[in-house]
Amino acid sequence: MRFKRFGASLLVTGLVLLGAASPALAHSELKSSDPARGASLATPPTQIKLTFSGPVTLADDNPIQITGPENASWTVGRAEVAGSVVMAPVQAVGPAGEYTLRYKVTFEDTHAASGSVKFNLSAPAAAPSSQSLPSSQAQAPAPASSADPAPQAPEDLVPSWVWIVLAVAVVVAGIVVALRFTRRKN
Repeated sequence: MRFKRFGASLLVTGLVLLGAASPALAHSELKSSDPARGASLATPPTQIKLTFSGPVTLADDNPIQITGPENASWTVGRAEVAGSVVMAPVQAVGPAGEYTLRYKVTFEDTHAASGSVKFNLSAPAAAPSSQSLPSSQAQAPAPASSADPAPQAPEDLVPSWVWIVLAVAVVVAGIVVALRFTRRKN
């Protein structure tokens, strides 16, 4: 009888542990984008913004690409990362139609990810002037640095090691309770 109660206590402890650890086991993902998925834009954006559920780094030297109809390819400036937000200036060129923004990032847990966001441009994008991208690049880091505290603050409140310590503490507490419960019955 003692063994059954001890086993039941361990089972309940294990289930509690799995429930508490599930946020730590979840992979990060794209939460939102600007332009948004499926958006229909009258004018092309001058900057793109990708917001992820956790901190990211850029996967390579060309982490963002935007392509569209008739082999249109937008010029993407240097991407900047601020915690879980990636921003980059863009120069749009091409006809009206569906465009695909492709991204490659690496999450805090070293999990590399890529994905895409499709959106529509309802009017053709005019050929950019030769001075547009440098001024956009000069403006892009400012919003990224001003966004630094907001995206990083929630993730920095509970680092991964805290979840591990919490899980170990729950297991130890469950074993102690189970042992006391079985000793009391004797």
